[in-house]
Amino acid sequence: MKSSVVIALLAVCLTIIGEAAQGSEQQIAAHAGLEQKLNAQVPLDTSFRDEHGRTVPLRSVFHGKPVIFALAYYECPNLCTLVLNGVLQTAQELRFDAGKEYEIVVLSFDSRELPGLAAAKKQIYVQRYGRPGSADGWHFLTGERNAIDRVAESVGYRFAYDEATQQFAHPSAIMILTPTGKIARYFPGIEYPPRDVRLALLEASQEHVGSLADRIFLLCFHYNPATGKYGLLIGHVIQVAGLGTVAGLAGYILLMLRRERRFAH
Repeated sequence: MKSSVVIALLAVCLTIIGEAAQGSEQQIAAHAGLEQKLNAQVPLDTSFRDEHGRTVPLRSVFHGKPVIFALAYYECPNLCTLVLNGVLQTAQELRFDAGKEYEIVVLSFDSRELPGLAAAKKQIYVQRYGRPGSADGWHFLTGERNAIDRVAESVGYRFAYDEATQQFAHPSAIMILTPTGKIARYFPGIEYPPRDVRLALLEASQEHVGSLADRIFLLCFHYNPATGKYGLLIGHVIQVAGLGTVAGLAGYILLMLRRERRFAH
């Protein structure tokens, strides 16, 4: 067989293998994604293992506070670390303290991971967070496949395992949950603006967190689920300002009429 024929056959084989691999990757990616399910209830009765290996219900890490919730597996070589770093950076910029005004809960969606990994990951992030007494505000959980799937399904988080790369295909996002476990907000991506997260926590906590100024500020913003961000309600602000102007003019006119009547008498 001539070398040119061998080379041609080899090229065809490589093309077929490449197309098959690409097709497999596309199939894996098709099973991963994020569906926003605002106001859906996260199953707080599901049981997981905490960093000490104790079996605990998910509700035990809420403590009556809003929650920054992330799904990430601890041995992820890429995206999950960026998500957790994004959470850390935002938490460092917030005036609120994890464990006091809100909780941070991370759940591994790899059922093979054990509490030892969770404990090591928690130590890293609590140390980097650097605020005294904050260890009780960070929770890193592991669990069984059925429990993980229930929680992931409830928040619309889809992931798939790729045997070829031995990695998970998964979206990047965090959620803000209310103290009762309902989904208040989604923040897609790997960067989470502290201002928007603060407003989301305030909203999720039903205004039980933050100062009066924070609550008034919250009224001037609305949440856009398409972008995962808050925007100024320009129309609402103008409307309120217009009503204030009309009320002021009406008061001024009444005052002038009273003065005229007084002088007339």
